[in-house]
Amino acid sequence: MSAIIDQTVETYGIENWGAGYFGVNRKGNLVVRPTDNDSLSADVREIIEDLRKRGINPPILLRFPQLLVGQIRKLQTAFRKSIKEFDYDGRHLCVFPMKVNQNRAVVEEYLREASRYDFGLEAGSKAELYAALSMEQTGESLLVINGFKDRDFVRLAFTGARAGKNVVIVVEKLSELDHTLNFTDEVLKENPKAKLPMIGVRVKLYSKGSGRWEKSGGEAAKFGLTTTEILEVIRRLAVAGRTEMLKLLHFHIGSQLTDIKRIKNAMKEAARTYAKIRQMNIPIQYLDVGGGMAVDYDGSRTSFESSANYNAREFANDVIYVIKTVCDDENVPHPDIIQESGRYLSAYHAILITNVQDEIETVVEDITPMKVDEDDPQVVKELYDLRESINGKNYREYYHDALEHREELFQMFNLGLISLEDRGKGEVLFWDVCERADGYAQQKKYVSEEFDELRKLLSTKYLANFSVFRSMPDNWALEQLFPIIPVHRLNKKPNEFATLCDITCDSDGIVEKFVDLHDVKPVLELHKLESDEPYYLAMLLVGAYQEVMGNNHNLFGVPHEAHVHVGDDGYIIKKVIHGATLGDTLAGVRFDRTQMHEQFRKIVQRRIKDGELSEKEGHELIEYYESEINAYTYLTPNGH
Repeated sequence: MSAIIDQTVETYGIENWGAGYFGVNRKGNLVVRPTDNDSLSADVREIIEDLRKRGINPPILLRFPQLLVGQIRKLQTAFRKSIKEFDYDGRHLCVFPMKVNQNRAVVEEYLREASRYDFGLEAGSKAELYAALSMEQTGESLLVINGFKDRDFVRLAFTGARAGKNVVIVVEKLSELDHTLNFTDEVLKENPKAKLPMIGVRVKLYSKGSGRWEKSGGEAAKFGLTTTEILEVIRRLAVAGRTEMLKLLHFHIGSQLTDIKRIKNAMKEAARTYAKIRQMNIPIQYLDVGGGMAVDYDGSRTSFESSANYNAREFANDVIYVIKTVCDDENVPHPDIIQESGRYLSAYHAILITNVQDEIETVVEDITPMKVDEDDPQVVKELYDLRESINGKNYREYYHDALEHREELFQMFNLGLISLEDRGKGEVLFWDVCERADGYAQQKKYVSEEFDELRKLLSTKYLANFSVFRSMPDNWALEQLFPIIPVHRLNKKPNEFATLCDITCDSDGIVEKFVDLHDVKPVLELHKLESDEPYYLAMLLVGAYQEVMGNNHNLFGVPHEAHVHVGDDGYIIKKVIHGATLGDTLAGVRFDRTQMHEQFRKIVQRRIKDGELSEKEGHELIEYYESEINAYTYLTPNGH
């Protein structure tokens, strides 16, 4: 592989955040591997061109189910080895939180592999539970139900248990326990041998997590029962003679937990709580350690918000060791460990592909040949002199002078002392000085903060054909970083510094923070656009939360979707799902296509009646309008 490709891999940090699933081939194209560091791979550029021949244009969400399988195996292997190393007596059983990605294809693919290890599902709403009840699970796997529950929610959980599922109702409020006990009496009265749900309790730990979601834990957390409330649950179960139903203790201290020390502290507190309850002759079998296992989005292996200072094996070792130590100290059985690490399992498998439509110039450039002569205002001539005499020794001083001259230029224009042409000349000269000053600054060993800001200001804005709000909402709402790299031309050195703008009519529809090993980059290294060649970007690790949390800002709907399998003979596109049309997204905000068509016809017919349109013109307008109901909501090449 060439030195340029090696440098490209380093520039974008692929080996840091890619978990072995991504690389660059000799053509300079991004490739996806079915398992980490596999010799098999799929060329993403070839996949895009294949899809385009089928009429499927970007933006496209590519799913690689094998990466989901790879993450399941990594997690299961890490815990299996830790359990063996520490001689732990309990099992490790994962449940996939459906809130992370409720897409049916994702859940089904997860269960297809996870069933080998008796992994199950977690549901946090009636809709999620309803879907989960239709999914095939193994006889040993669990269906854990979290979230606030009313009577109907609890009744649906009983329906699942009676249908044979190993349902666990995690009590968040005491009223949920009352509903559960009431349904228990009703069901057993009808059928004494009926299968019942198990009961779990979610404890509100004193320990907090780390990172952006640390407020999910601690005493002020939204969910969980206090110590006195847990004791009240046990008391009520004892009065009802149902203590044998209490099988699970659950806790959760937040998503994307970046610091392993915080996790260990929470494990100690939760394990001690489990042990004390177990010593009360309560037959708790499961300790649900919740979710929160982080994805290293930037590859820095730190406690930064978009990273994690641990890997799967370190996480498993700490969980197993801490729980075993506490249980042995308290002389209670080791519990089966339930884990809800949906982000870790699903983030890698999905990639959003977008194309760059155009560039938006920030810097004023000279469109026509410019001459500076004696008749020009003094401020313009001084800016010209700065441009012509700036060098590596005076660039900082001249940059500051240029800032002062620009301010003077605007003041003189507002006072009517110079013409529009003079202002235009001055602006071009100012930005020329800035570009040259930036060039000298970047050559220095240490670049000052003001020139980092200048580099960002000078960067090109690439107009990318997607909606941040639909496909990367966490970037907009939470400043979550996602790796973004070109799909191709990676065998050529990127020579442009750019930020990304989406195609929504919203100034927040931008991406201007990018992953970097040591910091957060304000600009992304990209290639200069070629007029005769499309330029594709890949936004990676978007498989967790982004689809579910995405919204229809400006009525940009879900993008096209393709499911790709990587095999010995290359890739196979196993399924293509067309993205939302204008009709689909408008229906979501209660616009009826029939009504819209009728109203538009009336508008056109009035114009025909008034003689402002011919019958032929009117018919063509109506025909075109009605055909567009099936158009893609995103920009398409040549209007197709």
